[in-house]
Amino acid sequence: MAFVLGDLVRVEMEKWGDRPHWQFDAVWLGSDRHGDWIGFPSGTAMSRPDLAFVSQNDQVGLVPAADLPVEQRAFVATFHAVPHPRVLVYVDITSPPRWDGHVLRTVDLDLDVIRLVGGEVIIDDEDEFAEHQVELGYPPEIIALAESSRDRVHTVVLNEDPPYDGSHQRWLDVLETLSRHT
Repeated sequence: MAFVLGDLVRVEMEKWGDRPHWQFDAVWLGSDRHGDWIGFPSGTAMSRPDLAFVSQNDQVGLVPAADLPVEQRAFVATFHAVPHPRVLVYVDITSPPRWDGHVLRTVDLDLDVIRLVGGEVIIDDEDEFAEHQVELGYPPEIIALAESSRDRVHTVVLNEDPPYDGSHQRWLDVLETLSRHT
């Protein structure tokens, strides 16, 4: 599917077992060697069951390149423009995301790798991941995929390897320019 700068796209995440999770609109920004970039301008409404909010800052999301091996595509990363109260980078560990027309679909596998504003890198929701392995019956191959993705993403975020080296700034600039012209 070919996208044009500014095309509206939809993000529909779910939890294991076809349970709805985060849903929100975004705009297509472009692609580079890391994958597809989408933007969430300040004021974007984001919701999931029992929670809704409006983003307070611009954000760009990275959907890993579809030609990467599956084990290198099990995430969706979000980079936050300042000011944001505490997060610079938030990486959801997921099933490999896929485009279904203008809708990005993926399954959130609980684990998150987060770079806080102060630079600290943490892994979040390991307790939820352990609970859901039993409660939701994650298959062994999904558990292994999530754990290997968490470990790989944690390492590259910690080391500030591309695309976690500031590469996202180009796409925040594109989003800002696009927002000024709409």
